[in-house]
Amino acid sequence: MHRFHFTKDKTMPPRLSRREFIRSTGAAGLGVATVGWSRVVPAQSNSKLRVLSIGVVGTIGAKDRKTVAEHPSAEIVGLCDVDEEYLAEAAEDHPDAFTCKDYRTAFADRADEFDAVIVATPDHSHATIMLTALAHDKHVYGQKPLVHQLEEIVLIERAIAAKPDLVTQVGNQRMVYPGRRAAVEILRSGVLGKAVAGYAWTGSPNRGSYFNFDRELSGPLSPPESLDWDLWLGPCAERPYREHLVPTKWRSWWDFGSGGLGDWGVHVLDVIFFGYDELLSPIAVTTHAPAAADTFHTRPCQSTITYAVDSENFARKFFPLHYSDSNQRPSRAALGLPAGEWAGSNMTVVVCEGGVLALSAGGGLEIWRDGTMTDGLEMPGLPEFPELNHWHAWVDTILGVETELRTPFVDGARITEAALLAVKASRFPGQELRWDKAALAFTNNDEATATIVKRNYRDGFAPPAVG
Repeated sequence: MHRFHFTKDKTMPPRLSRREFIRSTGAAGLGVATVGWSRVVPAQSNSKLRVLSIGVVGTIGAKDRKTVAEHPSAEIVGLCDVDEEYLAEAAEDHPDAFTCKDYRTAFADRADEFDAVIVATPDHSHATIMLTALAHDKHVYGQKPLVHQLEEIVLIERAIAAKPDLVTQVGNQRMVYPGRRAAVEILRSGVLGKAVAGYAWTGSPNRGSYFNFDRELSGPLSPPESLDWDLWLGPCAERPYREHLVPTKWRSWWDFGSGGLGDWGVHVLDVIFFGYDELLSPIAVTTHAPAAADTFHTRPCQSTITYAVDSENFARKFFPLHYSDSNQRPSRAALGLPAGEWAGSNMTVVVCEGGVLALSAGGGLEIWRDGTMTDGLEMPGLPEFPELNHWHAWVDTILGVETELRTPFVDGARITEAALLAVKASRFPGQELRWDKAALAFTNNDEATATIVKRNYRDGFAPPAVG
């Protein structure tokens, strides 16, 4: 695919792209994946990429494995799930695949039978499974949010740095929409002027979604007969099974899910990070929210995540990123926009000195300048945006086929860090927490450092060291 960048001054030297560094180390950035950089799949009798699917049904596990299997050069050779009913359902689609309940068994006994892994399990078990896969030199497609704990972001970053030939991808399927891809081009071009602030919000959690709104801790129950509750808990401390937990309400639980902010982070924060390489790690976060219960996430949440930037692409030395759930939206008047409705309940807005970019999760793109709106896809000079299959791009990149890979873990880690900081800071509502990623600490709050940065992994489920 031809990449195009707007330029305001053709005499200006090209921007030093983080993407160039990523490619030089073997990990794909946002742009075109260059043929030949990725790991070559070992020769096999059928010349197909052999994939193990972990978490085979759930909220999106079935979609992940079925779409990957539709690629002519990929096949699902293994199925792993802690629920026997889900395993049986998936086995009907892949009758020749081996099955198991425990992912550790698959890697210990059958690692030579697969090349790549899909991880579509609840949030709390993402990191332990993904890091196990990377330690075994497997390519990884992992569902969002990438990880559940702030410390796990660093563990993942170390692992992909140690395994640069492995192809990784976060479940960010909405980035195939032309409007979202165009938004990245427009932000990177600087045509709207220097960036002032970013806003993102989600309607989640809402009625009808997979969240527990009762927030009542029911009495202990026997888990469903088909479910191995101990394996489902994985790295988390032992506890009894409760109503409104499996198969989907775990997203409301502090120890298992990431609330609305974590659930939607990759779908509304992504374009901002793709547009600005300079947004590395925040220096502070403040989340305004009701006091949280011990068991559940709280809502509604309004968070400000602050980045220190020293770049001509920003209006100030600090860039605020405002992220909210429960459909909490900024004032259009305050952003210089006329009265009207936002295009959706899951939105990304970037305010620049020369205009405002407003993008819906579904790819609706508006460019506002001086009160006048332009359809973003009608901006002059944009490249073509050919049809893109998010899941197949992962397979193609592994096989060395030129394509667009969105979103590799190197970018997913930055996006997830912002989302998790917003989520975790809800335990200290209204307090500004100063974040030092290198130290994995909040420098002004020892209690926050001790309670919301990492977990104690249960014996047998700690993530392996990679590299």
